[in-house]
Amino acid sequence: MGLLISGLKQSWPPKSQFSVDDIPDLSGQVMIVTGGNSGIGKETVKALLQHNAKVYVAARSPANAKAAIEDLKSQTGKEAEFLQLDLADLNSIKRAVNEFNEKETQLHVLFNNGGVMGPPIEQVSAQNYDLQFGTNVLGHFYFTKLLLPTLMATATPGNPGRVINTSSFASEMANGNINYNTLKDGPARKKVPTMDLYSQSKFGNVVFSNELFRRYGDKGIVSVALNPGNLQTNLQRHLKGVQALIINSILYPTPYGALTQLWAGTTEEGKTLGGKYLIPWARVGTSSSTDPAAEKALWEWCEEQVESI
Repeated sequence: MGLLISGLKQSWPPKSQFSVDDIPDLSGQVMIVTGGNSGIGKETVKALLQHNAKVYVAARSPANAKAAIEDLKSQTGKEAEFLQLDLADLNSIKRAVNEFNEKETQLHVLFNNGGVMGPPIEQVSAQNYDLQFGTNVLGHFYFTKLLLPTLMATATPGNPGRVINTSSFASEMANGNINYNTLKDGPARKKVPTMDLYSQSKFGNVVFSNELFRRYGDKGIVSVALNPGNLQTNLQRHLKGVQALIINSILYPTPYGALTQLWAGTTEEGKTLGGKYLIPWARVGTSSSTDPAAEKALWEWCEEQVESI
């Protein structure tokens, strides 16, 4: 019952006390938004450009990303940069970071925004991980790990490097558990409903975010996880039938979804939110992950997966 009440409160949150007009001038700041070519990622990029940040749209499809960049240029007068990144392929992630480091020496904010929800169970990542966990968690873990040296080198005492991890209310549906037998393809994974695998991956985002702050908070890194809200984006493209009808009935316009991560990633208050879990719109909520041992275990598992890449 408590989970249901929490879900209802987050499905119809109070009016936001924060708006994109509250974002300060971001001149001189370099930022990356994964999945920045569509949905709340694109809305996030738009707001960052409007406030003079240099923004990299990290996305898999050059055509889709470049179309989004042109559209955003027509709306803002500012042009984002494209960074080719496939979060479902660890080798692509390594190439993307190498490309970024050839172009930039600074990174102020990393928005780990991209993700996939509810794909057919047959779909897996390039390295044969569950597509949702491989993309949403392991992909972002590796991307962040490789960018941490630049984030820490950019951070100053008054301006920490920020890693903003987009989770979901679905994280609270995972019962605080990660079934490691389902993270790579195999019989155990195929027995789990795809939306349960999604919830597990979104819980993994929170677990990773908390452990990142625990390990690097004293090294100038602020890491937060957040539920962006129930939103009208292409994330729901794989849903069908009653499931689609229920979810689509409680969706807000896409721009709302950018508010909480923009609050965390751009404002003075955002600098104080390390280790927190945020909920719509731009509020601090209660984290679904509270076990440091489990958070350490996931981090170590992720380290093992990428050590030979």
